[in-house]
Amino acid sequence: MRLIKPTVLLLLLVHLALAQSNPNTKYTVRIDLTDVQEDQLKVTILTPPVDADYIEYHMPKMVPGTYAVYDFGRFINRFQAFDLDGEPMQVDSLSPNRRKISNAQSLARITYWVEDSYDTDKDNFIFEPAGTNIEQGDNFVINTFGFIGYLEGMKDLPYDLTFKKPSTFFGASALAKSQLDSLTDIFSAPSYFELADSPILYCQPDTVNVQVGGADVQVAVYSPNGVLTADFVTENVSEILEATQSYLGGTLPVDRYAFLIHLLDRMSGTGGFGALEHSYSSLYSLPEFNPAMLAQTIRDVAAHEFLHIITPLNIHAEEIGNFDFINPKMSKHLWLYEGVTEYFAGHIQVHEGVMPTSQYLEVLKTKIEMAKQYKDDLPFTELSLGALDEHKDQYPNVYQKGALIGMALDIKLHEWSNVEYSLRRLMADLSEKYGKDQSFKDEVLFGEIGQLTDPSIEDFLIRYVEGPEPLPYQELFETVGIDYKLPETVSEITLGNINFTVNAETERFVVSNLVGMNAFGHELGYQAEDELLSLNKQEVNFNNYLPIFETFKNTATPGDKVTIEVLREVSGKKKKIKLKAKAMEVETKTEFNLQLMENPSPEQLQLRNRWLGIE
Repeated sequence: MRLIKPTVLLLLLVHLALAQSNPNTKYTVRIDLTDVQEDQLKVTILTPPVDADYIEYHMPKMVPGTYAVYDFGRFINRFQAFDLDGEPMQVDSLSPNRRKISNAQSLARITYWVEDSYDTDKDNFIFEPAGTNIEQGDNFVINTFGFIGYLEGMKDLPYDLTFKKPSTFFGASALAKSQLDSLTDIFSAPSYFELADSPILYCQPDTVNVQVGGADVQVAVYSPNGVLTADFVTENVSEILEATQSYLGGTLPVDRYAFLIHLLDRMSGTGGFGALEHSYSSLYSLPEFNPAMLAQTIRDVAAHEFLHIITPLNIHAEEIGNFDFINPKMSKHLWLYEGVTEYFAGHIQVHEGVMPTSQYLEVLKTKIEMAKQYKDDLPFTELSLGALDEHKDQYPNVYQKGALIGMALDIKLHEWSNVEYSLRRLMADLSEKYGKDQSFKDEVLFGEIGQLTDPSIEDFLIRYVEGPEPLPYQELFETVGIDYKLPETVSEITLGNINFTVNAETERFVVSNLVGMNAFGHELGYQAEDELLSLNKQEVNFNNYLPIFETFKNTATPGDKVTIEVLREVSGKKKKIKLKAKAMEVETKTEFNLQLMENPSPEQLQLRNRWLGIE
């Protein structure tokens, strides 16, 4: 037997007494941001008492909102457990996310090092808004679930998270925060779910706080070259927040919210950008472009992520309300969590006058076109259940057809109720029935919606969401006085049917490829990588192209002289080249189009105006 020192025996007795008398004993976590070794941070956890012979320490396999298995435990190195005497304990690795600790009744402390995911060489790269970034002396992206786990069966205990930091750094988060001094922050969370649901962004402070709809809203920005500022983001986001406040009836269903925006001046590891929603915050990973080019992206993405305060925060299935971080189970209602949220993100802008109706119809048209890339006969509930495996390739459709399901349900609710009830009202009623702390059963949701509204609404969901039938777009749009025009072949004047990208530095269009270029494009002689400077002596760039292109298309006649000036690389040097040809009509197949009916019936006009928020 091993002898125990008297002082250690006393500590052990206190430890055991706490386990019996204080079931709310917490985790105390310490991370030192000033001590980065090999691009890794050390995590030290003083554990709550354990009343078991062995216990597992878990890191998440997946987290809510990601819909992808990432195995965050694979970023942990040098994992150790220590008893009250400071002696190492036996630890067995069961999987990337599970570590078994023997003789757990004497467990006092866990330590390990965490490698960040932004510049890792590991496979299965993590989408940046769900990842971690460690840049000593510059910035830290702390998605808490990437650094901290929990003891099996003990994720409902509170956490105190202490950071030692450079004195010039600010830690932005929706978590409750206190400061011991200029070098020490303490964040608190009542459980692991709340901790994992709350990212933290550390960097030199660029932060703005505003009050909207009774909520304290914080905007924090890290921009490596100072291109984007929190003031600019707040100016753009405030319009969306105020629109959301009006859209939801004057108040917001949260008392606080944080927009955490991290910009990259290089290509991201995943090659993409976006955001991850949380109950009281959202974390963004975006390219460091000209703010004017980022403005609409920020508005659109912020609108989507912020609206997750409705669902799944206040409306969610048991699979989300009691999320299993090790063996995650999918709910079948992604159409609700992501689809309706994406629908609201666009609809709120047109309904509250932030976006013109014509632009909103373009948004819907684009979603219909993009949804065609996916299996239209795959029931959306099946897509949801198989989003991690069998139907993983179909998941992006939640932002296309999922949003269109939200639109369709909103129109049907307006029609059924004679414009007295909407999808917003339904979400409010479901929030009141369930709320943050109560989950619904996956299989009963459609019936619950039918009871709150009408059996015809339940039938619609069963037929078009649970069933394989495609959404009846023509019928839906006709209901609200919008023409759903199918493609047709026409003769028209074009600029050559060229595919463009944008040069972020010059904000000019660049010919990305010549696929689909028509006869007029060949006559002009475009080449890939040509950068457009002017059209008929009018300077063209990303900010002014729409009226210039539209005027050309609507006023040019066959035989008119057309001159397009481009910047082209010739023998290793950039030269201005003039492309000349005579305008010609070419046969093209039009895309389908959405247009307001010129002479809608009084019923159609009333439905359209109420649906789009037109006074």
